[in-house]
Amino acid sequence: EVQLVESGGGLAQPGGSLRLSCAASGFTFRSSAMSWVRQAPGKGLEWISTITSALSTSYADSVKGRFTISRDNAKNTLYLQMNSLKSEDTAVYYCRVNGKRGQGTQVTVSS
Repeated sequence: EVQLVESGGGLAQPGGSLRLSCAASGFTFRSSAMSWVRQAPGKGLEWISTITSALSTSYADSVKGRFTISRDNAKNTLYLQMNSLKSEDTAVYYCRVNGKRGQGTQVTVSS
């Protein structure tokens, strides 16, 4: 059974940074493309980044240059380094694989 557990969210000030983690189990992590998506209050799911098994990365324009996705296959863990945070980054962040996502971690950007 696929299990994804996100962590690392919290309250950050505008311009600040947070690092999210996603611990994965129940599938072959190293051979799976992994993504981060988010859902802001009252809005739908927004794709923000993907990293393939070959370590190719892609980003939504809204986060390009500020967020960095990475993975540690030895630890079955996905990361999202978020810098230069903005209020509009406030959302619940989920990692996703093959259409499944975890319970999410709340990120709030506010002064």
